[in-house]
Amino acid sequence: MWIHLQEFARIVTIEIAKQVRTAAIASMQRYFEENMPEPIGDLPAGLLVNFFVQEIGPAIYNQAIADAQARLQMRVSDLNGELFADEFQYWVRVDAKRKSRR
Repeated sequence: MWIHLQEFARIVTIEIAKQVRTAAIASMQRYFEENMPEPIGDLPAGLLVNFFVQEIGPAIYNQAIADAQARLQMRVSDLNGELFADEFQYWVRVDAKRKSRR
């Protein structure tokens, strides 16, 4: 029996929580008030937040995944050093105890 496996491209949709979106809009509005000639309203700021999340969000997300993956690979590559257990040490320990008692 032949089994054909198809790989489906998994598309990750980046979404931010409502609280985060609200804070981002408020931050953007403050930025415009302090740095631009005119303030920005709720709707334009919200649309701009949506644009940034959709356009720039994946680049930030992908970098975060790459950073996490590199960190995990570093930790996994050192598992032997961190978790190595000497084998067949029972008699070595028993003999050492016997010598220390003398």
